[in-house]
Amino acid sequence: MARPFTGRREDFRLVTGHGRYTADWNLPRQTYGVFLRSDRAHAEILSLDMSAALASPGVLAVLTGEDVAKAGYRSPPPMVQYPGKDGMKLRHPFRPVLAQGRVRHVGEEVALVVAETLAQAQDAAEAIVVDYRDLPAVIAAADADRDGAPLLHESVPDNVAFDYEYGDAAAVEAAFATAAHVVKLTLHAQRLVGNPMEPKACVATHDAAADIYEVYAPSQGMSMMQGGLSAVSGVPVQQIRAYAYDVGGGFGIRGGAYAEYSAVMLAAKIVGRPVKWVSTRSETFLSDFHARAAQMTGELALDKDGLFLAVRYRWLADLGAYPTPVAPFINTLAATSQAVNLYRIPAVYGLHRLVLTNTTPTTAYRGATRPNVSYITERLVAEASRITGIDPVEIRRRNVLSKESFPYKTPIGTPLDSGDPPGLLAKLAATADIAGFAKRREAAKRRGRLRGLGVAMFIEPSGGGGPKEEVAIKFGANGDASIYSQVGPSGQGNETAYPEIVAGVFGIDPEHVNMPVGDQQIAPLTGMGSIGSRSAMTHGSAFLVAAREVVKKGMELAAKDLEVSASDVVFEEGVYRVAGTDLSVGFSEIARKYGSSPDKPLDVTANIPSPMAFPSGAHVAEVEIDPETGALDLVSYIAVDDCGNQINPTIVAGQLHGGVMQGIGQAIGEHAVYDQETGQLLSGSFMDYFMPHAFDLPAMSLHDHGVPSPNNPLGAKGAGEAGTTGAVPTVANAVHDALAPLGIHHIDMPYSPHRLWQAIHKANGKG
Repeated sequence: MARPFTGRREDFRLVTGHGRYTADWNLPRQTYGVFLRSDRAHAEILSLDMSAALASPGVLAVLTGEDVAKAGYRSPPPMVQYPGKDGMKLRHPFRPVLAQGRVRHVGEEVALVVAETLAQAQDAAEAIVVDYRDLPAVIAAADADRDGAPLLHESVPDNVAFDYEYGDAAAVEAAFATAAHVVKLTLHAQRLVGNPMEPKACVATHDAAADIYEVYAPSQGMSMMQGGLSAVSGVPVQQIRAYAYDVGGGFGIRGGAYAEYSAVMLAAKIVGRPVKWVSTRSETFLSDFHARAAQMTGELALDKDGLFLAVRYRWLADLGAYPTPVAPFINTLAATSQAVNLYRIPAVYGLHRLVLTNTTPTTAYRGATRPNVSYITERLVAEASRITGIDPVEIRRRNVLSKESFPYKTPIGTPLDSGDPPGLLAKLAATADIAGFAKRREAAKRRGRLRGLGVAMFIEPSGGGGPKEEVAIKFGANGDASIYSQVGPSGQGNETAYPEIVAGVFGIDPEHVNMPVGDQQIAPLTGMGSIGSRSAMTHGSAFLVAAREVVKKGMELAAKDLEVSASDVVFEEGVYRVAGTDLSVGFSEIARKYGSSPDKPLDVTANIPSPMAFPSGAHVAEVEIDPETGALDLVSYIAVDDCGNQINPTIVAGQLHGGVMQGIGQAIGEHAVYDQETGQLLSGSFMDYFMPHAFDLPAMSLHDHGVPSPNNPLGAKGAGEAGTTGAVPTVANAVHDALAPLGIHHIDMPYSPHRLWQAIHKANGKG
């Protein structure tokens, strides 16, 4: 089918039903898997009776924890190797692929049934009889942290997986002792379910002769999938081939290999045929890693002029039943990089405690820890504005870092690369007509509405933390280039943006550069996937370096064809020219001629160290609340962002829109709620879990205020998570500003109509 070459290349196939997601893969002699999951939060498995299931029609195998243990499968390794408070090491209990002896949260995988058809596998799974002995469950993080709380793991005697301390406690204490004003808040960043449009799925095969596994699964990076499966199964990475063509949403929760994928991989080996498993939406709610789930206390000290002196934090983070590889990292070291936000705060101290509960494990989700940090810091600043009487913009203006102070090392030691916080704030104030808000508030009051304005600033880390990013450029006989990397396709527009970078260097139409996705076997590469808003600055910069190397190699070939020395050849706008003459040859001609050459002289593999950059922004929102019903309308949202140099502004705008929408979803409705006695997930479907809609977001106004990053050749910074990081505190501050005239100065997210109505009702003396 012909494809119009406009807009994002991938969009045509995706919107016309030609995308290929994991569930679209069907292999010869394919079988089907269904998981039996725990229906209770904490229990000992006394026995598993599989006789009826094994005797069911079409059943080929039933795998349990015993089979996984026999295969030598291991627990996913943690990222955190650094010490915590007083040298504490992360306590990382064993996480079985299938439950072994005990279940620790509702939805945990107990058994995997493999049958000839999906219906047969479903029927057989229902025939398995499990005899449980219920154990006391602990659902809330605060309850898990109490003396005598029920224990989840023998290796974690007090349910505390990690205590992490940072900063200078003495300096902070001294600053607070001299402060004219002290602000203190305790906030709950509620638990969320990521809910990508594409549920988890996996198709696995095993070639017994070659001992090669092929695994199809939604992933944000094939190297991460291979590494995760290898770490658990013990199978060498080179014997696992991972594929992900189209991925219906990543958001961090598709960053690695889930337990189910390892189980399906083992099942494929045992039955000797491909095994396919596709999650239901209910399984998504129960078993996809959750996010946020932290209680944060913050204190901010100010002098008499409203200048910030010190900040102090205490976190209680809920890891769920098992620490995922990334959750301890994002709740500790990753959080410290934003500890002072965009402000000049001389002293910082924090203590983060990470506990285990009988709930679904948590991990990174759009923004990872960034929205939590910006939420607590910007709520503190907003409260400081209220108690000092200093205008919300003015108090920020007095305390933000100057443009000239970059590069800036925070008191924690985080090196911030570049930025212009005063410029962000000035552009925001002018664009949003903040000076005219009082009139808009008064007009709303006459209509019986409470109107509030919220301002928030943020800075966040993007990129970094990985190995060298390797990419490849290969030429075909027609002269067109194909480019490859480990980045995963989950909505970022990679197939459009990266060819634009490469084509720009070559001086040719981007249509002649293609990016095949999903099969790293074509060009085995090292590197990471698409996580941490890193794709443009890491993979994009690597493509820039590789393309320049291609041009350099082309210089030698052009000189040969033009019968001159390479030093006499210059390259401009896609043409090699002999200086001072009219002799020339186009890059496209060189590519066509040598693309069919057996020795492939133009092909290049290149890498760069994984860079880090710090995007930032200033956002403002206005809300109106109906005091009679608690209904909230987001009437205005304006964002000024520094994403560095932008490769494709349309794609950046789309990323910001999506990020803001997910932040708004958290602020106004999303909440994974457990029954505190039974550990059952009460919001386990979209009947009970809020889904943000298009009408929840007004027409957004986006404004660029980019300052190039000096840390990568493109000068780019992350954009994928900035919207969420900014939206959570911005909407929170707007809601609190709307409620402030009623004397309401604290309400936790989500700001649902019922929750807002209750607070208003109580403030009016009716509750």
